[in-house]
Amino acid sequence: MEEKKFHYGKTFLLGFGFFGVSVIWSVYNAFVPLILDGRFGLQAGWISFIMVLDNIAALIIRPPLGVFSDRLRSPIGRRLPFIVVGAPVAAAMFGFIPYAQALPLFIFSCITLLLAMAFWRTPVVALMPDITPSKSRSQANGVINLMGGLGTVLATLIGGPLYRINPGYPFFLAGGLVVVAAILVLIFVREPKEYISSKLHLAAKGEGTKMDNKVLKNIGNVFTQKDKSPMFILLAIMFWFIAYNALDTFFTLYGVNHLGLDGGDSAFQISYIGLIFMLMAVPAGILASKFKRKNIIMIGIWVMISSVILMYVLPVSTLTTQFASLMGSGFYVLSIILMLAGIGWAMINVNSLPMVVDMTDDEHIGTYTGLYYFFSQLAATFGPVFFGWTIQFAGNDYRLMMVIAPFFLLLAFAMMLNVRRGEVQEA
Repeated sequence: MEEKKFHYGKTFLLGFGFFGVSVIWSVYNAFVPLILDGRFGLQAGWISFIMVLDNIAALIIRPPLGVFSDRLRSPIGRRLPFIVVGAPVAAAMFGFIPYAQALPLFIFSCITLLLAMAFWRTPVVALMPDITPSKSRSQANGVINLMGGLGTVLATLIGGPLYRINPGYPFFLAGGLVVVAAILVLIFVREPKEYISSKLHLAAKGEGTKMDNKVLKNIGNVFTQKDKSPMFILLAIMFWFIAYNALDTFFTLYGVNHLGLDGGDSAFQISYIGLIFMLMAVPAGILASKFKRKNIIMIGIWVMISSVILMYVLPVSTLTTQFASLMGSGFYVLSIILMLAGIGWAMINVNSLPMVVDMTDDEHIGTYTGLYYFFSQLAATFGPVFFGWTIQFAGNDYRLMMVIAPFFLLLAFAMMLNVRRGEVQEA
């Protein structure tokens, strides 16, 4: 097996894969709820149901794909074939979404998009630990998340003004960027030689179980094995993603309905999280290499809790106090709080995947990446639905989500207290 080496340049190029994923989902989460509310007149509960359709599909698809990609051998490797198929299909379908005038057609477009995205998300993320030694995975994941943050910033910073001009323009921008990002990954990223074959086949290792049964067995092993660290960190991941995904899904509606911002300005505010997340991604990885991943994650959880509570306790007049204007949108007290949240989210998100994959060996990185996404997608399915129906039953009080989110973040903190593994593996 060839020796892994960490190269910022190669990791930066790999980051374009995550850049493409972030662009698509940032536009999707920012503007699809506005379309469902404005065009189809749906309330928060029903919006949440439609917004988690992608997460339900990903919950089912991503873990088996992680296992499948571990076993696949092709002329270009075990992960890259998924990008070749999934990225262009996702980009093409994304352009149809804003022009679907009938709700069934709109949902069909979203479902097709989400299936294509689920097909390539886990394999492209598993590429990072494939090509990176354990001691450098937090730094590498920082670079990957920097690129993801750049995708979020571009999608929301430019997408907000574009949405005012034409609701379809942000979707066209995202589709085009994801194609460019996928091409760059395919051209410049090479998988380890031991995973490349002259023929396309599955690596046979005498495993007779079906793929789905293998996934269920992996999940069961997490809860039944003597070492509970994988279980606790996966539960922590689930809890903090319940909080984050619910906030991400409903933030634009929170801005419109509670703060009185217009749709473009509300979506623009999300770019402040993405901007700071992007700037903090690499430093968060470096901090984890010096002070341990677990410690940095736990500090990040408290930063997130503080940020969300501030958005609840401060009055609207304070949150919307404007200091400056940028591209037709305001820079408010709210914007500063969101930047603080971006710092906390970088500390959490950059270091969680490296902890998970460093609880296994190189042969099962895709499997554990799939488990990471199983629990994060379980959260992304439950969180928005729970928050959405709670908001609707409370008379569409979107401020309420700033009370519920800290509770789940505290649960995540409690789980992290029990994690004993996941730091850098000794070579």
